[in-house]
Amino acid sequence: MNNFKICLFLLTIFLCFLVIKPASAQTIPSNLSSINIDDLTDQQITQLLLQAQKAGLTDDQILQQAQSRGMSGIQVQKLQSRIKDIRNKNKSFKSPSSSTDTSSNKFNRRRTNYRDTLGTDTSSGKTDMFVNLKPKIFGADLFRNSKSNTFEPNLKLATPINYIVGPEDQLNINVYGNSVVDWSLDVSPDGNINIPGAGVLHVAGKTIEDATSAIKSKLAGNNYAIGRGTNVKVSLGNIRSIKVILQGQVVRPGTYTLPSLATVFNALYSAGGPNDVGSFRKIEVIRNNRIVRHLDLYDFLVKGSQKDNITLQDQDVIRVPTYQIRVELKGEVKIPALFETLPGETLNNLLDFAGGFTDQAYTARIKVDQVSDQQRKITDVFENDYKSYTPLRGDKFTVDKIIDRYENRVQIQGAVFRPGEFELQKGLTLSQLIKNAGGLKEDAFTGRGSIVRLNPDNTTQQIAFNVKDVLNKPSSDIPLQREDSVNVASIFDLRDAYKVTIKGEVRKPGDFIFSDSIKVADLIVNAGGFTEGASPKRIEVSRRVFDNDPKVLNSKIAQVFTVDINEGLKDESTNFTLRPYDIVSVYSLPGFEVQKTVKVEGEVIYPGYYTIQKKNEKISDIITRAGGLTPSADIEGSSLKRDNAAVLGVDKTKIDTAELNRERSQNLQRLQNDYGVASKNDSIQLRNNYVGIDLKKILQKPGGSEDLILENEDVLRVPKQQQTVRVNGEVLYPSAIVYNRGKSFRAYVLNAGGFSPQALKRGAYIVYPNGTVKGTSKILFFNSHPKVKPGSEIYVPKKPEPKGNTAQQILGLTAGLASIGAIILGILSLHK
Repeated sequence: MNNFKICLFLLTIFLCFLVIKPASAQTIPSNLSSINIDDLTDQQITQLLLQAQKAGLTDDQILQQAQSRGMSGIQVQKLQSRIKDIRNKNKSFKSPSSSTDTSSNKFNRRRTNYRDTLGTDTSSGKTDMFVNLKPKIFGADLFRNSKSNTFEPNLKLATPINYIVGPEDQLNINVYGNSVVDWSLDVSPDGNINIPGAGVLHVAGKTIEDATSAIKSKLAGNNYAIGRGTNVKVSLGNIRSIKVILQGQVVRPGTYTLPSLATVFNALYSAGGPNDVGSFRKIEVIRNNRIVRHLDLYDFLVKGSQKDNITLQDQDVIRVPTYQIRVELKGEVKIPALFETLPGETLNNLLDFAGGFTDQAYTARIKVDQVSDQQRKITDVFENDYKSYTPLRGDKFTVDKIIDRYENRVQIQGAVFRPGEFELQKGLTLSQLIKNAGGLKEDAFTGRGSIVRLNPDNTTQQIAFNVKDVLNKPSSDIPLQREDSVNVASIFDLRDAYKVTIKGEVRKPGDFIFSDSIKVADLIVNAGGFTEGASPKRIEVSRRVFDNDPKVLNSKIAQVFTVDINEGLKDESTNFTLRPYDIVSVYSLPGFEVQKTVKVEGEVIYPGYYTIQKKNEKISDIITRAGGLTPSADIEGSSLKRDNAAVLGVDKTKIDTAELNRERSQNLQRLQNDYGVASKNDSIQLRNNYVGIDLKKILQKPGGSEDLILENEDVLRVPKQQQTVRVNGEVLYPSAIVYNRGKSFRAYVLNAGGFSPQALKRGAYIVYPNGTVKGTSKILFFNSHPKVKPGSEIYVPKKPEPKGNTAQQILGLTAGLASIGAIILGILSLHK
């Protein structure tokens, strides 16, 4: 038992070590206390939001982490404001809501993402969420970007002649000519190769060129005619590995195994390059305890030079010291970053490192935020001093943007041929500016123009002028000043657009642009000509009046003219010309009719479409033309379907059917609210265009009052004899039930399961096959249901939703009753 406890204790300690060890390997998150939010661009804030969005962090979590990383409270508030502005500008950035996460998901996300976003984990390659807020170190991207060149040595190149041969190398010896042989010989740990038939040769420490000469001499001494018809070529096969030590301020210091062709760049990339405090300009290559080369990465970054990127040897040491002077250059330069400077370098060198100024940079002066003895100070460096100013420790250079303002600009807009911005030349006047703008357009309003002028206090004043006088009278010309804005209006800008309207029997009725001297025939041509039934006579033109007497009841509000047009679209009234806003009405020919058809379907001898022959053709006439009814016809269930326009008794081409449809929808909505109709797809909507007819009476007495006159697109349907009754609505099991003459209304409802609890029994009704509807009536306290016929549909509507009294209504009612009671008691007390 004791052994078990000891094992359990040791296992617990081992697990704790595994859990704690990865955390200790992480890099300590960098401090954000030096970040000024006002110096950050919108792009940097956007990158921060993208990183947070990937990690699933809310805005509050971003601010909380920023504060924990040393950001001051004032800067956190500014960051919050900037994040809000970015989200308002770009709606695609939505702050993740944690309300939809389960508790376990929130715990896992907080545990993993907090580690992901705090800092750079060198072992896993996770990036810092706040890295874009800090000024980047010039050249660091060369080693941090996983997608960039890895600086792996090219092992497929020709063997360098200065390559030093060593143990574990493989030499390929090719003898060709009079003698032909190929050997691949490994260099032994002693530095020797064993040439077959020639013996052992020491090659370690020799360049590939010296080794080739030694091999040739060895072969020549063993009866190979080297140089007399036989040649030798030596190249590297498999190359050896070397160990290189990287120490100092690198991201991942340690000992690295690299190919023997590796250079300093290869080794630095393997170690992640210099860290945040490492020097990019004083990297040392130490060989055999002495410095053999100093490497300045800026030579490669700025010039592309690799002059000091030497090939490494086994046991070389690469040491990266800390930087001595590092300054920040930001603002309007092409590569804003932190730069390391060496003694003797000036601000001009720093600008070269940054790629120079941007196109919007103010180059005459650069502001420097410097470190003094106990505090900071601001210094201005002027352009003449760029080559002599030596950057100091902690300097922050800011290149400002040029002012968004013009020193010699005037503008002109409106009715000129070339509106826009122009140079304010010395002595430039208004007439000269109009000439520079190409002159006035033909539609220019010459009675009045305006100049908006900037006052010395940046307020504006408006100066009016007569355009015609400015152009024709030198005394009226006006000298222009900086930022003057001239406007010459067009006559079309000062009035409504002129138009004429045509309605009625034309192919494309509508509004058309008015033109001077336009005739009625011209407008008809513009509208596509007459329709087939248009009358060229009695075309009416209505015109606006401007002398209406508002005090007279029957004063004219429009002038109406009648114009006749002949068949060739020529005005018979040749002197009549349209004016702006005239309305032309073209009427149809008297007696013109378009064919009208009706459809007869169901149990007739010849079902199909029939054209109405005369205006008073009736149902009985069309039944006769269809050959009469078949023996299986349900004469009592026959129905007539008619659209809303025909129900009103008008031609639907002459009324606004959209208005009818709106009224129909409103009626259905009212029915749903007041009587509990479940949906608009119920039987009332399906049948609201049916006209209830009694075909049996119609055929018994043709031409009687029941025999309706047919309208265009009527559908007369004669069904087969029906044998079922449908029960729908608020019943427990809506279904179709076999018709039985002896069954009552209630019996059919019971066959459908009976009324549901929400059924409005007194509102039940029957829709008969012919389209007529009968509802439930009331006799004393009892419901009297209509008679059921075959093919009918029983519909039970839903009870309307109860409109309960609110607490405020109940309180008001109680107060009212209390007041009435108090009044009654007062009256009674007066009578005592």
